[in-house]
Amino acid sequence: MKILLVRPPRIKQAITLSDFMFSEPLGLEMVYGILKSNHDVEIFDMMIEDMSLTEKIKSYSPGAVGITSLCIDVNKVIGLCSEAKTVNTSIITVVGGTQAYLNPKAFYHESVDHIFEYTNSSNLKKLYDFLSLNKSEIIDGVRSKIFGYKSSRIKGRNEYMLPDRSSTAKYRGEYSYFGYKPAAIMEFGTGCEKVCDFCLRWRIEGAKERLIDPDLTKNDLNNITEPTIMFMDNDFLANNEKLEAFTRLVKELDLNKNYIMYASVKGVIEYKEYLKELKSLGLKALLVGYETFSDDEMTDYHKKSTTSDNLEASRILRELEIDVWASFMAHPDWNKNDFKLLRNYIKKLKPQITSISPLTPFPNLPMYEKYRESLLYTADDFEKWSFGQVMIMPSEISLRSYYWELLKTNLFVNLFVNNNTEMIKKFGLKNIFRILAGSLKAVKKYIILMMEN
Repeated sequence: MKILLVRPPRIKQAITLSDFMFSEPLGLEMVYGILKSNHDVEIFDMMIEDMSLTEKIKSYSPGAVGITSLCIDVNKVIGLCSEAKTVNTSIITVVGGTQAYLNPKAFYHESVDHIFEYTNSSNLKKLYDFLSLNKSEIIDGVRSKIFGYKSSRIKGRNEYMLPDRSSTAKYRGEYSYFGYKPAAIMEFGTGCEKVCDFCLRWRIEGAKERLIDPDLTKNDLNNITEPTIMFMDNDFLANNEKLEAFTRLVKELDLNKNYIMYASVKGVIEYKEYLKELKSLGLKALLVGYETFSDDEMTDYHKKSTTSDNLEASRILRELEIDVWASFMAHPDWNKNDFKLLRNYIKKLKPQITSISPLTPFPNLPMYEKYRESLLYTADDFEKWSFGQVMIMPSEISLRSYYWELLKTNLFVNLFVNNNTEMIKKFGLKNIFRILAGSLKAVKKYIILMMEN
């Protein structure tokens, strides 16, 4: 069977980090790796391609089109499924990805034939083998239109499968993380035991940290040709077992790579000695969620650290000369002085790169119920849930003033806190201009939103 695997194009109006961190479609590469032995499969990355889906279908003639989804992609994905059916009514449309896991009902539409509620090697093989043989039955983890989207009621989670990175060979030069281009992404372990109240990741992967099969990980690392690897793990500095396994494997494979990782403040403080070794092995930067200047808010978010811990972690990372890409969440109860306090706090932390996003109570989080009456958009306004747009009506200042404070704070940290000279030395002018272009896009979107309100 000929299968076209599709990543949808960017939602133009959404404020996301995709202008700075443009990663490969890892999920599609995994699906490709499972299906390639029995089917003719191709990945079509519409974030890069100029060709329309209609043109691609006409040239490739697939029997099935499988489309991945993020939280903001629902309308776009349904539109692509409808487009595929318009080109050829016999094409089978399949939807998977993050949003299909979190809210499969969002894809109950006449143009969508099958929805992967969760994806593993077993149900992938079974569905596509059945499709090629024109057979059908209810499959664990798959909701099919022919059965009224009924579930088998067998619960599961997405499986980390060995990605076939050759499937995106023609696109790989475009994938990047901030100034590191090209860059690959992978996972070393799944789950997160920090269980922060605002985070979706541990609800998707589980609240228990588990290492991925070491043989799979070894093959994955050996297959990566890019000089930089970004690890998607929610907290790479989770425990001794994980850190020892990683350092042992990197030494065994004699890898010479740049590494970027997510890390908790608690992990930075607790595993300082490991950080020294990780730096010697190639660790370049950590993405750290400092979140806020307020300890009350840290408690509210169920963070396992304090604002004083943030300062200690920043001191350790400066001492070790490991870059920090810091993230913060703007609380809806902030006033103008709170934004000023945040700017002063960021100056103390001195991160290399800073992102500030409005607190987003995603529909699958308990926080959603807390703010339901104050939400500016409904759960079905899918394109708004980008973690960049203000979703909760500010309580202390007007929405327009709130957007102005967000814009002012983002400009302040980018112009006066981030070390631009150091960035130029590290990434070169070409990559700096690319990052700045992404920043300007975000600024433009905030200005538009500010004027609309």
